[in-house]
Amino acid sequence: MKGEGFAALVFLAPSMGGILVFFLIPFADTVRRGFFDARGKNFIGLEGYASVLGNSAFRLAAANTAKFIAVCIPLLLLISLVIALLIRAVRPQGKTFKTTYLLPMAMPVASIVLLWQVLFHQNGLMNTVLTALGAQPVDFIGSNAAFWVMVFTYLWKNSGYDMILWLAGLDGISDNLYEAANVDGANAWQSFWYITMPGLLPTMGLVSILSLLNGFKVFREAYLVAGAYPHDSIYLLQHLFNNWFQNLDISRLCAAATILCGVLLILILLMQRFFREAD
Repeated sequence: MKGEGFAALVFLAPSMGGILVFFLIPFADTVRRGFFDARGKNFIGLEGYASVLGNSAFRLAAANTAKFIAVCIPLLLLISLVIALLIRAVRPQGKTFKTTYLLPMAMPVASIVLLWQVLFHQNGLMNTVLTALGAQPVDFIGSNAAFWVMVFTYLWKNSGYDMILWLAGLDGISDNLYEAANVDGANAWQSFWYITMPGLLPTMGLVSILSLLNGFKVFREAYLVAGAYPHDSIYLLQHLFNNWFQNLDISRLCAAATILCGVLLILILLMQRFFREAD
């Protein structure tokens, strides 16, 4: 066993070294710089954190990011689970639909941005349809509607990815359980509630965490469509970090990044604990 443990450490050493050099050390330096000025020489204590928490742009970005996550994660989990169940219900024809839902993942971000500009520009396709129907055109990018455009983008982009994870979880549930339930007279809803959902709890934890992390990737589309200073409804923490980085406001940037990492870590740990106890 000792020899096997040593061999495992040898094989893990390159990966562990990469994580140490490229992730842990830079993160430790980020935490350290949050307590120093922009040049990283003069110790300022908690002034950087107080400046971040008292900054109106940070509060706006944090509130928008929290709202976006609170709206998108439950919707994504529900929509992707429904899609996965429907695909399993139409097997083997479901393979074609599975490929269709995965197409958004294969599309380059630049192509998506071009499509969104064609659809949601003030003179775009959506407003052309609204005008033809006698409704007033909507400024989808320069108004509160921009938030729902971003929600739609996130759901459209990530539903296929989460669907695959749900399908993997569904494949792990034995068909014998459903056959036994059917013999006992259970209907479809009872089988879903008492067999499918408990069997999917571990998968739900994984899907929730990955969906949370993927929520921060929607910044690319929002930035390319609306720029560094978009409408207030879609001004996210990613926009704030990007702007502070361009302004070389390193102290506040490091403090804000440390706060965000701490919040994310707490959320992930709470989610893991919840799904572990539910399981």
